[in-house]
Amino acid sequence: MPPTLDLSRTAHSKMIISPPRINLRRAASYNHDKGPISSTSSRFSFNHLVFSPPPSPGLPSLSPPPPPKPRGLTGLARPSRIARLVVRLLALLLILYAAAAAVRLASPVIPWSSQSPAIPEALEHENLPDFPTPVLVTDKRGRTKWTVSIPSSYEFPLTRREYSDMCEKCQEVSEHAHSHRSHGSSSPQTYLGFGSVSADHDFIDVKEAEKAGYLPNSAVRERANEGGAAEKPVCDKSLTFVLESADAGIGTALLMLWTAYGLAQEEGRAFFIDDTRWAYGKYADIFQPPPSPECLAPPKHEILPCPRQAKHLVASAATAHVLFGTPTTDSDATSSGLLDSSARKVEFELARQGHEALFKLNKEDGDYIDTRLQELMARRIVPKARGTQNGLAIGIHVRRGDRHPLEYQYRHSYMPLHIYADTARDFIDGKLDHTGPRGVEDKIAKQHSFIVLASDDPMVHVSSEFAGSRPAQERIRLASKEAIQQANPPNRQVIRKFVDETFGWEGGFFAAMFWNLGQRQQQQPQASPPPPSAESLRLRSLVARAYMMDLAVLADGTDAVICTASAAGCRLLAVMMGWESAFDQGNWINIDGGGGGGGGWVGASLSF
Repeated sequence: MPPTLDLSRTAHSKMIISPPRINLRRAASYNHDKGPISSTSSRFSFNHLVFSPPPSPGLPSLSPPPPPKPRGLTGLARPSRIARLVVRLLALLLILYAAAAAVRLASPVIPWSSQSPAIPEALEHENLPDFPTPVLVTDKRGRTKWTVSIPSSYEFPLTRREYSDMCEKCQEVSEHAHSHRSHGSSSPQTYLGFGSVSADHDFIDVKEAEKAGYLPNSAVRERANEGGAAEKPVCDKSLTFVLESADAGIGTALLMLWTAYGLAQEEGRAFFIDDTRWAYGKYADIFQPPPSPECLAPPKHEILPCPRQAKHLVASAATAHVLFGTPTTDSDATSSGLLDSSARKVEFELARQGHEALFKLNKEDGDYIDTRLQELMARRIVPKARGTQNGLAIGIHVRRGDRHPLEYQYRHSYMPLHIYADTARDFIDGKLDHTGPRGVEDKIAKQHSFIVLASDDPMVHVSSEFAGSRPAQERIRLASKEAIQQANPPNRQVIRKFVDETFGWEGGFFAAMFWNLGQRQQQQPQASPPPPSAESLRLRSLVARAYMMDLAVLADGTDAVICTASAAGCRLLAVMMGWESAFDQGNWINIDGGGGGGGGWVGASLSF
């Protein structure tokens, strides 16, 4: 039995044990009626660690109450912090926009410079740039526009370099103005050529810019009344073609000239020709004057090289990409696929319009060509007693000199002459190779068939491949060294210590020889060669006249033409023959590649 605890002998014998039914309610002192109690008090209980009643609502709070929300006049709540921030930001942007608009209105004319992107200081009329350049302007509504300023001190036409630089700047300033209008998204203008160009809505033409006050008014410049005739009005729209190019050849310039005329007619523009700096002299020395418009040419400062939509355009080899579009850089244009058959025909027909209107030789050369055509026609006529089938005249154009074929295997030399001759015989055999009674007449007709030859190399005429051929014309011919010596035999009775070496056109037409015609000593190539002398212009004009007479005889006096499309003269011949004869009937035969609609022909859009 475990031991029991005996409490009878302790010092606390009088300790009271609470009965189990005693009430354990909270002490009254907890309700603050008797003050704090001691932890040793008999009334102490651990209930205060379990029960924690909230403070009395009648007592003051330990923290101050929140302030009341302010009310507006309408009783609405105060806007949130984000809303206030948005309002302040919009107000700041409005102030900045108003300041920018004030600056633009204070400086309406800004010269364009792609080198410095910063906006230059304001310009007034007297502070316009003293060189031709596009300028930025701001209209009354604060929109960025642009126009072109050409000082009155500059003579027309400008130089090739000035026109080329201005076209580049026009493209840049157009993109810059468009980016302002479309808030930074630049969309450059696309020049498609042949009148198919997207309009630049940010461009202001010169006359409109003068009326709006962006450029000084030039209404005081009046034209003198020529010859006492009634004053003509100034043309509403015009196109002036400048006959000036760094290329010594005349064929590419003529192809551009004819196509530009066709474009002018399609767009209702008056057409003018400027030959101030043409390497071949005066246009009227080679051709008859072009058709005269019923209006006067515009003031020179209104004739612009760009943009394409300008009312008065100037076109030359330096600005051909604006007028005709941007071609491919592939040297073999026929394989580039840039122009399909339909596009080639459109360009061809434009050039054809220019040929019909402009290709009229001067009276002396024209009369000679008429006589020459009659001689060639009489030679191929078969007497009626021998048959009804006349002979064929096959024209052959051989270009050498500094022009090489497109054919890969001959690209560093020239097309062999036997290819021309074999192609001519094949053409004659194809037309005159019948059997039976018709075969007898064809045989007689072959005896009256011959080759009409034109070439820039005089040695081609004496080659064995073209024995028995007829020269296209004999009025002006490029002489060989041997021919020059025969025409000017040395005087053996006079002792000459120094004799100038004789040069001829052996090998063909070379640009270096052309630029030195009439010069006492050979000149080195220069960036800006001196103006040619009168003798140089006379000799150059003779070369051009010979070239044009050759083309006229081949186009009008032969049944077919064989040539290489790499030469501009060959492509000119196709235009002179017409689309139906050249391509539909197959009378224009290109032996230097080809394919596609047009048999390898390309026009002015791929000639620069």
